[in-house]
Amino acid sequence: MTRMAARIVAAHGRSFVADTGDGEPLRCVARGRRAEVACGDQVLLRAGDPAIIEQVLPRRNALWREDVWRSKVFAVNLDLVVVVTAAQPSPNLDLIGRALIAARAEDIDAVVVINKCDLDSTAALRVRLQPLRDVGYVVLELSARADRGQARTLLRPWLDGRTSMLIGASGVGKSTLVNALVPGLDLHTQAVSAALDSGRHTTTATRLYPLPGFATGSALLDSPGFQAFGLHQLSVSQLQHALPEIAARNGKCRFHNCTHRQEPGCAVRDAVQAGAIDAERYALYLRVLQELLDAPRA
Repeated sequence: MTRMAARIVAAHGRSFVADTGDGEPLRCVARGRRAEVACGDQVLLRAGDPAIIEQVLPRRNALWREDVWRSKVFAVNLDLVVVVTAAQPSPNLDLIGRALIAARAEDIDAVVVINKCDLDSTAALRVRLQPLRDVGYVVLELSARADRGQARTLLRPWLDGRTSMLIGASGVGKSTLVNALVPGLDLHTQAVSAALDSGRHTTTATRLYPLPGFATGSALLDSPGFQAFGLHQLSVSQLQHALPEIAARNGKCRFHNCTHRQEPGCAVRDAVQAGAIDAERYALYLRVLQELLDAPRA
C-alpha cells in the first residue's frame, strides 16, 4: 500500500490539512480515536477522501496548551518562538515568562518583540523587559501597523529558513504582524478553509503558512488564543534549566537537589537578595515550581 509523506499545515479538532508538496492542500483525518496529531507534524498518509494519517513521524520538539480540562500538544517541530508584547494593553509578563520557559525546555530559540513601539508608554515596557535582556534574550522593537516593510526587514534574519510561531496576549497586534509577514493571507486562509470543508474553522484552526519572499523553507505558525502554556510535563530539573539565570547557578548550592525556595546555602536565593536575579523572574520560577509539585503524577 502506497503511503505519502506530508506535513500537517492546519489542525482543528480531528480534522487536518496536509501539504504533500504539490501545492494543493489535502484534507485528512487521524487514524484511531486516541491518535494525537498537531500542526507541524511530519506524517505518512494513505490516499482516500479524506486521506488517513497512518503514522506521525518522530518530533524534534513540542509545545503544549492548557485549559481547565487538560493539556494538549498544539505545535511541533519549531525552530523559533516569537513572543509578541506591547505597552497597550497592559503587558502580560507571566505569559511572556512561561512562553520563554516552554521554548527553552524544548530547545527552541526565542526572541521577544515589542509591537506598537511608537506608543509613548513603550519606554516603561522597555524597562520592565530589561531583565530578559540581562539573561541573554534579544528584544526587538517594531510597529507592524505603521510600517509593515520595517517589520519584515527586522524579523527576516530570525525567520529565514525556519519554522516559527508567534505567541502573544490578546490585543498586542499579533494578527497585524501575521498579516505583515504573510502577504495574501486571505487567499491562504480560504484555501485551507475549503480543505477543512467548514467555514467555522476560519478563526479557530491552528495553521502553518509559507512566508513568501523569505528564504526557502520559511513558515509561520499561527494559533488561536489559549489560557496558558502547558508546563506540567516538565520536571523540576527541566524548569531549573529553562531559566538562564537559575541554570547558571545549578550545582552551586549547598544541597545538590536544592529547590531554591528555603534551603540554606542556596546560590539562587543569595543572588535574588543581592539583586543579581530579578525578583519578578524568581517569583515566576516559584509559581511554576509550586504548580509542578502540586500536579498529580501518573
